[in-house]
Amino acid sequence: MIDLTFPDGAVRSYEPGATGRTIAEGLSKSLAKKAAMLRLNGELYDLDRPIEGSAAIEILTRDDPALLEVIRHDTAHLLAQAVQELFPGTQVTIGPAIEDGFYYDFARDEPFSLDDLPKIEKKMKELVDRDEKIVREVWERDAAIRHFEEIGEHYKADIIRDLPGTETITVYRHGDNWKDLCRGPHFPSSKFIGKAFKLTKLAGAYWRGDHNNAQLQRIYGTAWASEEDLQAYITRLEEAEKRDHRKLGRQMNLFHMQEEGRGMVFWHPHGWTLWRTLEAYMRRRLDAAGYVEVKTPQVLDRTFWEKSGHWDKYRPNMFVCETVEGETLSLKPMNCPGHVQIFKVGLRSYKELPIRMAEFGACHRYEPSGSLHGLMRVRGFTQDDAHIFCREDQIVEETTKFITLCRQVHADLGMQAEHIALATRPEVRAGSDEFWDKAEAQMAEAARAAGVEPVIAEGDGAFYAPKLDFIVRDAIGRTWTCGTIQLDYVLPERLGAEYVAEDGSRQRPVMLHRAILGSFERFIGIMIENYGGKFPLWLAPIQVVVAPITSDANDYAQQVAAKLRSQGLRVDTDLRNEKINYKIREHSLAKVPVIAVVGRKEAETGEVALRYLGQEGQTVLSVDAAAEQLRTESLPPDLK
Repeated sequence: MIDLTFPDGAVRSYEPGATGRTIAEGLSKSLAKKAAMLRLNGELYDLDRPIEGSAAIEILTRDDPALLEVIRHDTAHLLAQAVQELFPGTQVTIGPAIEDGFYYDFARDEPFSLDDLPKIEKKMKELVDRDEKIVREVWERDAAIRHFEEIGEHYKADIIRDLPGTETITVYRHGDNWKDLCRGPHFPSSKFIGKAFKLTKLAGAYWRGDHNNAQLQRIYGTAWASEEDLQAYITRLEEAEKRDHRKLGRQMNLFHMQEEGRGMVFWHPHGWTLWRTLEAYMRRRLDAAGYVEVKTPQVLDRTFWEKSGHWDKYRPNMFVCETVEGETLSLKPMNCPGHVQIFKVGLRSYKELPIRMAEFGACHRYEPSGSLHGLMRVRGFTQDDAHIFCREDQIVEETTKFITLCRQVHADLGMQAEHIALATRPEVRAGSDEFWDKAEAQMAEAARAAGVEPVIAEGDGAFYAPKLDFIVRDAIGRTWTCGTIQLDYVLPERLGAEYVAEDGSRQRPVMLHRAILGSFERFIGIMIENYGGKFPLWLAPIQVVVAPITSDANDYAQQVAAKLRSQGLRVDTDLRNEKINYKIREHSLAKVPVIAVVGRKEAETGEVALRYLGQEGQTVLSVDAAAEQLRTESLPPDLK
């Protein structure tokens, strides 16, 4: 007999080979009807798969949040089955669940079109209505290869050939005929998948992600537990499309990118003004927090990167050049080794620590062209980078101070703090278990000292030490990783950094790698989408446009603009011979926060009518009062 322990602590004995279905039937007929999957010893398990040994058991229904990924994985299978029924001869390759949905890659001579997606969706819903049984089968390896080759599924046969010899080959059969190679687990039948899914887009893909291999066609979709969740997601997608930073970047004349500079940004005057405003704010915050700012070289010799360890680890992502003198040089992919060099100049004392060394460091990394995405994924970027050199007994205090600073900056920039993730030891790592125990405890202690309980991200740490990642939520509910602090005992050792301790001995400093924005490019992209282009007054590239109603008020408009500029405001004038409603509409689309309207009447009275973006009506003030009001409203958060 096997003993199964239920969530309430009860232990019941069953014959080996009992299934979740028979167990549920023995407990409750209503539970048996709703049972969708098991959790055995913390792992998801097919409802109809025999249970061979004693375990902790939990019977899950479809509405359990843990099964959302299963819904998406099963929907990917549903997609593949529908495609093969509609388009015989199509080969299926892989189809995983991903964040918010799923995809499946297909090999087919004829390209899919967007018109095909509604047809495929309709067939998928028919398959749900059929309520076809989904059955797990264990196959012998050679028989599985032979079967998939015989039915023309050559990619599936290749997958099996590449699996380790110890791997159990499992195939899931849907209904009488259709089957797919998969580890599972899956629902017991297609009705559990539901119909809260939608196919979203087509894309190209390469077999195994290698551009040297055959090109495949990828169909993406999204799937949710309920129709309400699906509709909420679609609404969020529509809102995200309106806020797309690439679209708004063109509309607001902030930046552009072009083929001759893949992954590089051409900043226009308005976009560079936004950058400089953000940089000035960050510099003030860093100055107040006791950082010293440095600048390190863009290009360094190969031997430097070999010594730091980056040549072996990051060489495929480094831009390398050779000189006529035979030197091999690289654009820096990161700033940290350069900061160690500055630390090493002169003899450092324990009394000098901590040293908080900051740089708005321009870095370059090769990213495959297919992964580039506007400002979010680039090849040339500038980090708000800093490294804190400290003693071991200062780690918790310095980390706590950084957490407070990081959260304040994110709040000032309109980001809602979601949580801080403590990324713990990865499977492949340097250092002993004792070191990792201590380092993880230090990071957790620092987070709690800052009033935050960290969320554990198991195995996501750097290979040399754990880290804290800062997760923020934007205006439409998306989460972003912005900000990190990482412990590093390795680089100071590799590059020979040391200080004189209180007892006169030479010691290695601990190095805390930290960033708040991450990169200016990516963070500005996130900000554009978070604000939907409607920046708060202090951040807006153009804060006020003075627009005369008629041309005989042009001189007065320029006087108003001069007055506002004297208060430090960023001001444009619109003296075009256009109707005022046209001007207002155009500048509203460009997300200008304030339009100052003036006409003959305002010129006579020395007033101005202020129209704020997104607000009805206007406020009429004297020019002096308007200038003072806008000056106060435009102050950055750290200067108020």
